[in-house]
Amino acid sequence: MPELPEAERARQILESVLGRRVTAVDDADDYVCRPHQRGEIRSALLGHEFVRAGRRGKFLWLDTADGPTLGLHLGMAGRIALDSDAERPHWDRFAIDFADGTRFALRDKRRLGRAVLNPDISHVGPDAADITRADFRERVGRGAAPVKARLLDQKALAGVGNLLADEALWRARVAPARATGELSEQELDRLRRELRAAMRDAIRDGGVHTGLLIVDRGRGQRCPRCSAALERERIGGRTTFWCPRCQPEAPV
Repeated sequence: MPELPEAERARQILESVLGRRVTAVDDADDYVCRPHQRGEIRSALLGHEFVRAGRRGKFLWLDTADGPTLGLHLGMAGRIALDSDAERPHWDRFAIDFADGTRFALRDKRRLGRAVLNPDISHVGPDAADITRADFRERVGRGAAPVKARLLDQKALAGVGNLLADEALWRARVAPARATGELSEQELDRLRRELRAAMRDAIRDGGVHTGLLIVDRGRGQRCPRCSAALERERIGGRTTFWCPRCQPEAPV
């Protein structure tokens, strides 16, 4: 499932289409393009050029200079693909052609991505890659929720998914079931640093699946740092793996 690093890599791909004039829009999939009617996004974007590719958490958008904004979301299995005009796989759910002959598509076999005009992302918190230390302490370090669940709460901070949360907690040596309000400022600061480091590594290396813990994450696997057997449990509604030796339940 795409998380912040995958969304950031998609945003970087979208930067390559900035400044190109839109000549065609395939918005025929009215489920992916809901609530718009077929042709509504096409009519709004034809003739425009995108001038900025933005992202908050897992949400992507392309601004035009004097018109609407196109919002995109990768869903659970989508990606942004750059293709020639001849390549049009049947699982391209939304696509834009440009005057120079280039094209990008939201390629999504599961059909859970979204394309929408003028997206509203006010319901999500600050981007996990940009959140300040003070905001992180306030948004993550309060209440009694398990810290793993709080990291997954997109209203608290945007972009962290299941694998990234496990990776960051393992790097920070914080047990995923620890109550957020019990974490010290030092632990919260360390968690923020390790979360940012895990995101940078994942963006550079190709995605969250490349994480130091994630490559060994699974039933019967061992911690890549100390070789202890990994524990497995559902926390925050998601399957969670952690090292009981490196991530003790009591603060260290």
